[in-house]
This record gives sequence, structure tokens and C-alpha cells, in this order.
Amino acid sequence: MVVTEEEFPIVGAESRAVIEEAKEAGVYVFGGGIAETVDPVLVSSDGSVSTKIYPGSELRGGFTVLELPTRGDAVEWARKIAVACRCSQELREFMYDPAS
Repeated sequence: MVVTEEEFPIVGAESRAVIEEAKEAGVYVFGGGIAETVDPVLVSSDGSVSTKIYPGSELRGGFTVLELPTRGDAVEWARKIAVACRCSQELREFMYDPAS
């Protein structure tokens, strides 16, 4: 997400509007940003903590979790968010956990 200081309030308002639209549509589950000032760590099963993380697992920015009936719906919501945020969105699918 690369925007000017002048654009930032507009992008923020448009991004929040898309989230409100998702809430009103009943598809919003959760969203948040990654605290980029806090380094990630890897915690092993023995409780040891390492500053080395899995290769390729770097995550920046934030995420939004929506519950949608089809991949096509997910692509459409990702498009709406991309337009509002002025940046491409990576789309991932959660696998269903029947125990959740």
C-alpha cells in the first residue's frame, strides 16, 4: 500500500467503508493489521523461542477474514478491498474445521 499523506485519509475512509459493507452483508468475520514494529518469533513444541521464522512466511500489512459461499464471491470482495486500499490483495482460503 503506497499512498501519499494527502491520499491516506481518503484511502482509510474508503477501506473502512468496504469493511462496513461486508459487516452489513453479514460476511465479515475478523480483520486486523500486523504490528510491523514487533518482530515475529518461532515457538517450538519444547517452548524454545527463535527469531528465525519459516522461509517465505513473511507477512506485512493486515488481513480480513470473510465467510463467503463461493470463490467467485471471495474474488469480488478482494477486488472491492483492493480498489479501496489501492493495492492488490492476496486471497487465501481457510479449510473448514468441524470442531471449530
